[in-house]
Amino acid sequence: MSSKKKCNYVAVGGQALMEGIMMRGPEGTAVSLRLPDGTIETQMKDFVSVRKKYKILNIPLIRGVASFIESMIFGYKLIMESAEKTSLDMEEESESKLDKWITDHFGPKMMAVIGGISAVLGIGLAFVLFMWLPSFGFDLINNHLADGAISAWRAVFEGIIRVIIFVVYMYLVSKMKEIHRVYMYHGAEHKTIFCFEHGNELTVENIKKELRYHPRCGTAFIFVTILLSIIVSSVVSVAFPALTANRAVWIAVKLLIMPLIMGIGFEFIQLAGKYPNKLTKLLSAPGLLMQRITTAEPDDAIIEVAIAAMNACLSGKVPENTNTDVENEE
Repeated sequence: MSSKKKCNYVAVGGQALMEGIMMRGPEGTAVSLRLPDGTIETQMKDFVSVRKKYKILNIPLIRGVASFIESMIFGYKLIMESAEKTSLDMEEESESKLDKWITDHFGPKMMAVIGGISAVLGIGLAFVLFMWLPSFGFDLINNHLADGAISAWRAVFEGIIRVIIFVVYMYLVSKMKEIHRVYMYHGAEHKTIFCFEHGNELTVENIKKELRYHPRCGTAFIFVTILLSIIVSSVVSVAFPALTANRAVWIAVKLLIMPLIMGIGFEFIQLAGKYPNKLTKLLSAPGLLMQRITTAEPDDAIIEVAIAAMNACLSGKVPENTNTDVENEE
């Protein structure tokens, strides 16, 4: 890619991993990791979206749900793989006595099972925090008010609680050292994609100049989804007020309309990334502000990993592992 050459729109996306980045481009899906010995390992992953296999899943609104589910599954697999590869030199020091006991008595596969159980528990925790807790909080307050004074505002109240929980949770998580490193890779992913979209040469210096807040980010998608849930839930509660009378029924209704909300959110994020204008920028602002928490400025070594992943997903070619003189900054 020549410097300052404006490129046509090409869908390129990515994901931050443990000491690495996944990039998905026109020539395939690439994963680059900074290994413990300082080299960058790049691999092409055999990934074909279900949207290409089944045309029905590529219909607007439906494709948003399909993309979200497959991204969650594929992304979780890559995170676990990257964590295993990039922590090899620390395994003996950091592995807890419980981990060693489980591995010795049940084998390494048991740790994978435990990882799966952890994922299920994580989904359960998300349900409690973002579905049950807001409804419980609303009922707790509304029942103490005369004649249910705020009944008509149930969807808005619950939506605001979800936004607060989401922001606080992400902020607290960002204070963890390991997660902060992931957020640095997240920032490098965005900056590198911006550099490519602006038609500039993929160099460390060029990428440093780019913004780390991208409208097509998954964080923006989640935030937009929460805001859309407030709007759609409000419409449903006004049109069918009887559905909000029972907490269990209302939670079930919100789960049923979630695919529609996710589908609308996905279409909006795609449009915002493809057609940046005053309207899409205004509507994307909350998600971009949230990225001030979920991204961090990367160092040179991290940007090099992003460049390796981007080059591979654009060319379909994997470079040899290389050592660099750049040291990772804490």
